[in-house]
Amino acid sequence: MQKLTIERLASIILFILLFSLAIRVPIDTDTWWHLRSGEQTLHDRSILREDVFSFTQQGQTWINHSWGAQIILYGAYKLTGGTDDPASTGTIGLALYTAMLATISMFFIYRMCTGNVYSRMFVLVLGAATATVFWSPRPQMFSFLFGTLTLYILHLYRDKQVDRLWLLPVLMIFWVNLHAGFAIGFIIIFGFIVGEVIQRLLDRETALNFAQLRYLFVITLLAIFALSLNPFGPRMILYPFDTAGIRVLNLFIQEWRSPDFKNPQTWPFIAMLGGFIILAGRTSHQLRYSDLVLVAGTAALALWASRNISVFAIVATPALSRLVENWLQSRNWIVIPAQTVTVQMARLNIAILIIVLIAAVAQIGNTLSTENVKELHEEYLPVGAVSYLQEHQLSGPMFNDYNWGGYFIFTLPNYPVFVDGRTDLYGDDFLTDYVRAILGAKEWESVLVRYDIQLVVIQEATALATLLREKTEEWQIIYEDDLAIIFQRISGV
Repeated sequence: MQKLTIERLASIILFILLFSLAIRVPIDTDTWWHLRSGEQTLHDRSILREDVFSFTQQGQTWINHSWGAQIILYGAYKLTGGTDDPASTGTIGLALYTAMLATISMFFIYRMCTGNVYSRMFVLVLGAATATVFWSPRPQMFSFLFGTLTLYILHLYRDKQVDRLWLLPVLMIFWVNLHAGFAIGFIIIFGFIVGEVIQRLLDRETALNFAQLRYLFVITLLAIFALSLNPFGPRMILYPFDTAGIRVLNLFIQEWRSPDFKNPQTWPFIAMLGGFIILAGRTSHQLRYSDLVLVAGTAALALWASRNISVFAIVATPALSRLVENWLQSRNWIVIPAQTVTVQMARLNIAILIIVLIAAVAQIGNTLSTENVKELHEEYLPVGAVSYLQEHQLSGPMFNDYNWGGYFIFTLPNYPVFVDGRTDLYGDDFLTDYVRAILGAKEWESVLVRYDIQLVVIQEATALATLLREKTEEWQIIYEDDLAIIFQRISGV
């Protein structure tokens, strides 16, 4: 019992709190098409290679790069009693999936941090708050974990002289079959190599030698070749570039746009970036060039697209911890936690730990309670519209809001969607048509006519909804609430 020192207690409490922080109700609509895909894969006992969920791309080739993660997601959902009702207890499994991968990732980041337990805790909490913008029950959580592991392997090689680089190709084999975010791994690797080459040229004493760099480069090539070991073959190597190059994606999809700094979710990112810049100029500690290249590069990516904020958090947290530690030491603000405790103090530590555990369990239980899940689903998802369509079984084809497509795939299997979050499947031209229609731009009606749309299920506050309200001779409102509105084409028109 006396082994539970102040430092260990603080670390345990930290990760209990981080786990609680990562628990969240699944309201991301892309979660639901991933679940349906996982279910379909298990039912057919084969990986989906063609679209079966939309009527606009039915039968078209689909590179389902997240097939492995979809099976895991669906397994987590079913393991906790998931049903066709999105508000079922299956949300517990999805929340635990997210929290486990997030907490494991933050553990490895913590291992890379320097300083005493308190300064490391402070920086880690800031890093976690920054990364939460990325945390949701989707396959991308594996990219967050594997990005962290990639940096950790490089950290071991450079700072601990422990060679685990051979794990990188193995990691990529798993990564490419779980999520196409493996590009994150190579961003980290190439940023690291560039930084170490600069370090070698400017400060040979602290840099990796050319033999070590050559070995790392060879391992990187093997990791690239390892990406071919997937059901879709070598084409997956360039897949991330195809997705990132979709113009509509970068212009209109929120997570691919620059951060909205009016959104409180982005404020930890601002604090972290600002803190790094200030401390880098105020301390005598010289960061390695690999740290500087990675932080600067991922900061630029984060400013380009908000989804990259989490990548910045991965590389910036350990680097910031080194600056914080040096800043504290320069002012002789050094705190050394007690390494031994009395029996009475140990008992108090145990009591504190039990109280924190009880509080965390209570908080998680409240978050994932049926009442809270239903309340949040009704606030953010078109629950009422889905219930109406399930009850009345109207004839399509249906034009739907992009943000709800994944949710409809799960809840309305009898209504093939117009569009959903699989942007790579739809492509630029089709998504441009969708945007023109939803924004009520020039020739918006031609999109509805071309696809013979009979039902329109969209957000109430869209330009298209306003325009259809005025077309009373062609369209009638059959359902409306504070979030969603359903229009039906009048027969014979």
